[in-house]
Amino acid sequence: MTKSLKVLIAGGGIGGMAAALSLLRRGYDVEVYEQAAELGEVGAGVQISPNGSRALDALGVFETLKAASCAPRRKEFRLWNTGRAWPMFDLGPQAVEKYGYPYLTVYRPDLLATLIDAVRAIKPDAVHLAKAVSNIDVREDGVTLHFADGTHADGDLLVGADGVKSTVRRCLFGDDEAQFTGMIAWRAVIPMERLPERLRDMLGWTWIGPGGHLVNYPLRGGKLMNMIGTIERDDWQVESWYTQGSNEECARDFAGWHEDVQTLIQAAPSVMKWAFMERAPRQTWSVGRATLLGDACHATLPFLAQGAVMSIEDGVVLGRCLDKYADPVEALHRYEQARVERTSAMVRGAKENTARFHESALATEEGAVAYMESEWSRDPIRDRYDWLYRYDVNTAEI
Repeated sequence: MTKSLKVLIAGGGIGGMAAALSLLRRGYDVEVYEQAAELGEVGAGVQISPNGSRALDALGVFETLKAASCAPRRKEFRLWNTGRAWPMFDLGPQAVEKYGYPYLTVYRPDLLATLIDAVRAIKPDAVHLAKAVSNIDVREDGVTLHFADGTHADGDLLVGADGVKSTVRRCLFGDDEAQFTGMIAWRAVIPMERLPERLRDMLGWTWIGPGGHLVNYPLRGGKLMNMIGTIERDDWQVESWYTQGSNEECARDFAGWHEDVQTLIQAAPSVMKWAFMERAPRQTWSVGRATLLGDACHATLPFLAQGAVMSIEDGVVLGRCLDKYADPVEALHRYEQARVERTSAMVRGAKENTARFHESALATEEGAVAYMESEWSRDPIRDRYDWLYRYDVNTAEI
């Protein structure tokens, strides 16, 4: 049954497609407008914690994505120079036993493709490409999206899922100030056969050291290894996922780090670099019949591994609110209220982890042992992550 509301979604990334799928499955008419000429995600990894797996199940795509992903046995910390390991938490069967769903590591293009396929299975012509939003009109009785090519689209509701540089957000609230964090990141996806056997294990490693950290974990059933390294540097401030870097520059940033870190860097076919910018999470993101979702309203640093998960949760809760509240304006307000506290806490938690990963006490093994006991033993880890992973998009208050 098709419900009367027509929802326009600006942005065809993970958040936009999750919202589209959530609404289409509930019977709403949806049109997605993506500025790019073709759909696709950058080649990188994304971590899907149990709360994210639960949200994907609510969208009907969990089993499909699980088959294309990895379920690492556990996550470990490793010390930047000696490689000494500490357990972070068990994953796989242990995560299922504790939280009901596994912790998955996923290739971002596979996640987006799974969502797109599910959207098109319900509405084959839902997605419109090369539609860059130039302006919006929000009225009491509807919304209009204006595009750079001179065309427009009319609907009953608008969802701005157009990312950190959201045009919809700018039209609703003006420009948001982005602050450079003093950190740059290096990312690469490495074919597993390019790595020695010791680095092919189905584990997630977070290498931590003074002033930087590096994360690696397997993707695509162990065919690929994802790597993202973060280092404190203030001489380069370009916020882009697509800037090509060099293996040599990346290796210099991690000079003195463990042989395994250097091996990962040298094995990468190519490396990309980008500057981490920071925006305060919005406390208000709905205006009448228009709202925001995902990075458009609560962009986060990746140090809690919740960025993609947050936007998927948003999409499910948005659908629940539209079903529950007859007045669409009230539904958008309730969606915002249901999500604002959690998403703000996620953004804060990611920022707080920056200091935990880059602590100066990690410079020596003696200092690291004491620091890991105080900050990363079982109780602190439980306090820091249980509230995240136990969240249920299906029953959370709306």
